[in-house]
Amino acid sequence: MATETLKRINVTFPISLLEELRHYIPRRERNKFIVEATEKELKRARLRKVLEDLHREPAWSDEDHPDLMTVEDVNRYVRELRETWMPRTWDEIAEEAERGG
Repeated sequence: MATETLKRINVTFPISLLEELRHYIPRRERNKFIVEATEKELKRARLRKVLEDLHREPAWSDEDHPDLMTVEDVNRYVRELRETWMPRTWDEIAEEAERGG
């Protein structure tokens, strides 16, 4: 938010909620508190929307992945993935860490 242009808005609060906000949040920290709470709730709303969309139209179809129908199939697939991108020895892990990977 620091580099963004700011805009003042008019928001109406229920009196009891405003009193509670004033009680717990110091005057100079209220704007930041409200912005952070709004960001947090927007993140939750976006996640909820993604989950609802996935519920309506799943990203996965058994027909698209007949090779991954059992636990054994999935374990084999994950093992193959790991073997293709994960180092196999501690020396390789250390070497990758030294390179900054």
